[in-house]
Amino acid sequence: MTSVALYTFAHGAAGAAELGSALGLDVRQIDVHTFPDGESLVRVPSVPDTAIVYCPLDRPNEKLIALMLAADAFRRGGARRLVLVAPYLCYMRQDKAFHAGEAVSQQAVSRLLSACFDRVVTVDAHLHRVSSIGEVFPGIEADNLLAAKAIAHFAAEKGHGKQTIVLGPDEESVQWVAQLADELGARHAVGRKIRRGDQDVEIEFPDDPDVAGNPVLVVDDIVSSGGTILSAVSAMKERGAATIHVAVTHALFGKAVEEKILFAGASAIWSTTSVPHQTNTISLAGILAEVLRRELNE
Repeated sequence: MTSVALYTFAHGAAGAAELGSALGLDVRQIDVHTFPDGESLVRVPSVPDTAIVYCPLDRPNEKLIALMLAADAFRRGGARRLVLVAPYLCYMRQDKAFHAGEAVSQQAVSRLLSACFDRVVTVDAHLHRVSSIGEVFPGIEADNLLAAKAIAHFAAEKGHGKQTIVLGPDEESVQWVAQLADELGARHAVGRKIRRGDQDVEIEFPDDPDVAGNPVLVVDDIVSSGGTILSAVSAMKERGAATIHVAVTHALFGKAVEEKILFAGASAIWSTTSVPHQTNTISLAGILAEVLRRELNE
């Protein structure tokens, strides 16, 4: 019988514990020792036939090195299959060289991870000029899960439904926003980017007469600086929304941005557990476990 075990690093402990509970697996921690010169020594506590490694890849540079070394340790110990669960997958936005001399980080990181793992599972990967996660990882198995169902389920528990207007930041988000709205049985709208120059971009939000007196759910896949979300919340407050909640898959922003969004008029910010964050309220363990269960049966 094939042995399967779930592993994580210290920074992924909370999310891994939820996933382990959903899969019925104990979580084993990978040890990372940092030498005074900054180099790392990685030790894995055991080696099964299939190792599932849970590692959110926010602030990714040291984590990528640790993953590479952990994969080497597993392979040396005889593991036949390595599965990376990275609910947030880093370096996906730079998918072309915009200026001479730039690296295409999406391709570089995908080559590194493909050399280490047999399968990559992520959530709401930030893809632009490629249509699927399979194009990013052509040589291995890859799954890009959608958080819309988990977000919609949580929002429904908080009272959102057919009266809600689900608002996305721009035209690129329309399919994702539409799916989330469909799960809620709600209406949706998206902002429109007005580009006046390389560094001069304004977001124009729809002047929907139904906003006044109704709840609004502002959603985005990644929030870092928070500028677009701030604009959206302010616009909906000006239009008289009854309540404004913000739902985010990947929360990469700091406390100051959180406070600005709340001050602008949001009642609450809800983020998924893709990245450990003070706003985490929406668990991804269920959707991750659903696609990982076949690893237990192979």
